[in-house]
Amino acid sequence: MLDAAVATFARRGYRSASMDEIAEAAGVSKPLVYLYLNSKDELFTACIRREADALTAAIRAAVEPGAPADRQLWSGLLGFFEHTAAHPDGWTLLHTQARTVGEPFAAEVALMRAEIVEFVTAQIAAAARDTDRADPIPAGCEVAALAHALVGAAESLAGWGSGSERSGRENAATLMNFAWSGLANLMRGEHWTP
Repeated sequence: MLDAAVATFARRGYRSASMDEIAEAAGVSKPLVYLYLNSKDELFTACIRREADALTAAIRAAVEPGAPADRQLWSGLLGFFEHTAAHPDGWTLLHTQARTVGEPFAAEVALMRAEIVEFVTAQIAAAARDTDRADPIPAGCEVAALAHALVGAAESLAGWGSGSERSGRENAATLMNFAWSGLANLMRGEHWTP
């Protein structure tokens, strides 16, 4: 039922999707859909939570603990982009539909994003601690800001690349080349200043 709902919401949008078409796509009766989830709002929320949990789990599972910082970043990005490429309806639901419908759905996506940003922040901070430099991240350049920038770039690239012929691996490599050049320079103490 959730698979059918995710596909319907992603393709038709929250407002245009009907419980009748979701029930039909799931091969169940409309009353059965309402039996499990009391309303369209609850069904949409359940879809968002399931897709958010799956995406977050894919990122966490992909990162190789104990690997060098660049390898951890690469594996996390690869996990993100391969998951979004393999689940385009889920990504559309999270990235486009839930954010544009408004509250309380946008808040659900914001929770997922905050969890991912927190995870990436911890990864960047760990990489900075592992350098032999006393101050690998310059004053005024917060680790959390770097994490927000990286997550935002990944979301944007996944949104841009959805529906294209680019693979998750290609998108991950594009962002890795862009991000690691800057992060590696920071870790070596090479900071750009205006």
